Amino acid sequence: MAAAPVWSVDPRTGKQREQVAVEATSAEVDAAVRAAHDARGALADRTVRAALLRRAADQLDGAGERIVEAADAETALGPARLTGELARTTYQLRAFADLVEEGAFLDVRIDHADPALTPPRPDLRRYKIPLGVVAVYAASNFPLAFSVPGGDTASALAAGCPVVVKAHPDHPATSELVAALLRRAAAEVGVPEGAIGLVHGFEAGIELVRHPLVAAAGFTGSVRGGRALYDAAAARPHPIPFHGELGSLNPVVVTEAAAEERAEEIGAGLAGSMTLGTGQFCVKPGLVLAPRGPAGDRLERALADAVSATEAGVLLDHRMRDAFVDGVRERAALPGVEAPVTPGAGGEHTVGAGFLTVPADRLADGGGTHDLLLEECFGPVTVLARYTDEAEIGAVLARLPGNLTATLQLGAGECGGEDGVPDGSPVPSGDGAGLGVSGGGTGSGGGTGRGARLLAAVTPLAGRVVVNGWPTGVAVAPAQHHGGPYPATTSTSTSVGGTAVERWLRPVAYQDTPPALLPPELREDNPLRLPRRVDGRYEG
Repeated sequence: MAAAPVWSVDPRTGKQREQVAVEATSAEVDAAVRAAHDARGALADRTVRAALLRRAADQLDGAGERIVEAADAETALGPARLTGELARTTYQLRAFADLVEEGAFLDVRIDHADPALTPPRPDLRRYKIPLGVVAVYAASNFPLAFSVPGGDTASALAAGCPVVVKAHPDHPATSELVAALLRRAAAEVGVPEGAIGLVHGFEAGIELVRHPLVAAAGFTGSVRGGRALYDAAAARPHPIPFHGELGSLNPVVVTEAAAEERAEEIGAGLAGSMTLGTGQFCVKPGLVLAPRGPAGDRLERALADAVSATEAGVLLDHRMRDAFVDGVRERAALPGVEAPVTPGAGGEHTVGAGFLTVPADRLADGGGTHDLLLEECFGPVTVLARYTDEAEIGAVLARLPGNLTATLQLGAGECGGEDGVPDGSPVPSGDGAGLGVSGGGTGSGGGTGRGARLLAAVTPLAGRVVVNGWPTGVAVAPAQHHGGPYPATTSTSTSVGGTAVERWLRPVAYQDTPPALLPPELREDNPLRLPRRVDGRYEG
């Protein structure tokens, strides 16, 4: 039977543009993985890895117009958005090159022998080594930054791991173009092109995660797809780490004080965040707890005005469009749910933004009737849950699954430094169960005491907590964490920022090893001039 063709499709019309590849057979997946496995030695030198990452960034920048044109034709995300995404992608590659050269990620630790200790300590030297071939599953909504040249690929190469990428069917032509540029960069620095493999097809994705030479996997996508691959990775004769980003509701809590101070600003900001990229960001705020009463009403009117002014947009493919239309229709039909601005079909190929409202006590009820509102709906929609008091906030938060982000919109007096808890005071511990109880800060449950309690309540729910801002936009920075409790991710790691490299490394310790046999990274004279910790003391 002939291999199935892989088509590039225009989401603005639903029509096929061109055939760009065919789905990979089992033999082709095997060949790609083996070629990547054979390239491991070429990535052993950190200088070579840094050069590869920088040359890859240069190649992408040099072909920027072609890349943006190809990606826009397949995703309808627009040249401005894609130009920014390309800049983020090349910045990320260069940031990892800097990290590789600096070398702190190797976490070198040396403890000299000490026979005087009880029990005596042998000579121990520890650092981290690459796992091996990494399978990368590209994301639909970021054809560059979370796909072929994205964070999983960049961090894996930085760790010294070759990659085989399973392209996303929504942007196969972009994937082929970018993969060719990465391979060209590899050849220019003396790395085999097989260090960066690319395969297409659903079955190829399954074959990839099961391949015995694949040592780890990174995934960004749906809960259903990610969980299937996660289970397959765990069911292997030799299970492998699977770092998956699956889905996130990204709750927002707006206090009454914040709504009183800036209801219109919050409403407009929420509209911009939830409709950014036609609501296709993984950190889109999907549930917003806002107070009942006049201040909350002002916020809702501002949100309605801003969302109503948003033009209909195109989703990444028609399957996602249909799922969005069906999803909002099912949610809007639930008891007590209203649609001040109705989300749904905006035309034959587009969707219109909107939002739903529901009394918060409906979500706090564990009966399950409204559980659908606590699940991510991919597209330009959010749920505004109107609460009566802090106890109701706590009851809703207690029912939420894990998230990538949680956002607090606080009043000026709830942020510390002016009344109650001073700046720098510790955040109370706990899971937020005491939200309805006064304590800390300003006495009767107000002021900074409320802000601190809310911070304590949302911290267990998310990997990134945002205060008086919006979660859309994930900065590439050393302190960034893009992950969260399940189902946001399947591990405690981040897929953005310098520490993303840690996913593809494992520690190994050498005990009483003759100096001549030690890796250069662990030798006494530190020939590679690496940051390290020696006998407990850091040497930069």
